[in-house]
Amino acid sequence: MTLNPLEHNAQNLSSLGAELVFTQDILGHYHSFYWRSSRDSMPSIDDDSPPLSIDDLTKIKLFPIQKQTYLECIERVLTRKIPEQCHYIFSDENYSFPFNLIISPIILFNGDAKLVLVMGNSLKKEEVSLIPHGFSNNYPESYQKLLINISRKIRRTLDLETIWQQTVDSIGLGLKVNRCLIIVPSYDTDFLEIKAEYCDPRYNSLLGFRFNFHDYEEVKKAILFRQPTTINLDGSTSSQALSVLLVPTFYQQEFNSIICLHQCDHQRQWNESELELVQELGDQVGTAIAQGTIYQKLEQANAEAKEASRLKSEFLASTSHELRTPLNGILGFLKLVLDDMADDIEEEREFIDQAYHSALHLLNLINDILDIAKIEAGKLEFNLDSISLNSICEEIYKFAHNQAQKKNIYFKINLPSTYDEILLQADYQRLLQVMLNLVGNSLKFTHEGGIEITAEIISKKFSVLDVSVPGMVKINVADTGIGVSLDKQEKLFETFYQVDGSRTKAYGGTGLGLAISKRLIEAMGGKISFYSMGESLGSTVTLTVPLSQLPILKTEK
Repeated sequence: MTLNPLEHNAQNLSSLGAELVFTQDILGHYHSFYWRSSRDSMPSIDDDSPPLSIDDLTKIKLFPIQKQTYLECIERVLTRKIPEQCHYIFSDENYSFPFNLIISPIILFNGDAKLVLVMGNSLKKEEVSLIPHGFSNNYPESYQKLLINISRKIRRTLDLETIWQQTVDSIGLGLKVNRCLIIVPSYDTDFLEIKAEYCDPRYNSLLGFRFNFHDYEEVKKAILFRQPTTINLDGSTSSQALSVLLVPTFYQQEFNSIICLHQCDHQRQWNESELELVQELGDQVGTAIAQGTIYQKLEQANAEAKEASRLKSEFLASTSHELRTPLNGILGFLKLVLDDMADDIEEEREFIDQAYHSALHLLNLINDILDIAKIEAGKLEFNLDSISLNSICEEIYKFAHNQAQKKNIYFKINLPSTYDEILLQADYQRLLQVMLNLVGNSLKFTHEGGIEITAEIISKKFSVLDVSVPGMVKINVADTGIGVSLDKQEKLFETFYQVDGSRTKAYGGTGLGLAISKRLIEAMGGKISFYSMGESLGSTVTLTVPLSQLPILKTEK
């Protein structure tokens, strides 16, 4: 509406035909005022009273009971420059007067709007009980209460699942939708997953559904443009939705969820107030999710720190025992020699030999501890060169063959048949150390059956440590030993972790072998994994090592 504000006198206002007409600024100050009395709805004015036109605007005592929400309505109208229809109850300090109002911006010639024109007609007595105080067709007050309610709920907790569920329940009930979802990204992937759901029991549950966001253009659009996105459907999809509203949430520019609303029983046109509400909710929820995520990570880090401390304590207790055992052996056998307790030269030599092997065992334990310390400090040095797999396997065979025979188990090494040597790009001593660790474990935990080492050539180019290699060799160390239960296998490569103290204590060792092997293999550009069908079902350790050159395989005739 474009009016000259200088012409807002009583005569001009009365000509607009409304019962109550006035102009106000953003603070609610009257700039002109006209009120035509009605006996049914204006009990404070006598039947014979003339229309009320006041030039001294300071004398006007008529104000809305819900003043704050009323002023917010005026601010919205002036900001958007769009009229609003609403119901408000006014009071003159003695009586209440319910009005149906139309609040319009008065737009000046330059496009600005500083005042609103309010035209109202009184509501009948039977209509008043149906209209709550401050009710607006755009529901600003009820939406404000909903926003405050949800904000309070999600701020009371840092538990992510509680935040998600309280959000969908509150929005679902507050906006009377058939379904409300929280969809969360799976970090480091392109997948999203529905983590929480409010759902009308008449419709299918979508909880737990995962999808690639690249498959849904509207989802990509909502995230890209960072604003609510509406979709109209025909109800034929698994969601059964006819109208969808997507609201992405962010924290410090980082996307962390989508609030998704489904209307399944009718096509719904989301009005401007609803869009503003869900966008404001999105901001609140995005912050709450971020805080919950940080808290969750802190809790996880704290739990991991406690577990690491416990494992280190167990490790130190175990290691002190492991170190004392060979040390006591060394001292004991040497004391026998010094005290001339040997019956002859042969027995004396046997005592010295036992002391020597105890010293070697002690040295290996100390080397394990030093290696893991160097690895964790990033100070372990590698000499990557072209080395022979056959040479490594020969050393392993010398180490394991006699021990396997003594235990009456078999030991086999099967390499691919090639015309030339299988050359690896690795550190010879470190790869030998890994293989000795793996085969040593198999010898320790295998009492019947045996151990078999196999190798397979992968003829495919790889980028390893920023260098292109012609292929990889995959080495399997398989045994028929005591095995490991499925639920404990993923922790086997963790530092200080041992499967079961009561089950493996009799076998000795620090429990660092697999942790060291994993770090060494990865430092050389390979990978290592462990698999067992379960306890007493044997195990297989698989590792990959880069090839220095691709060998020529012999084909079987």
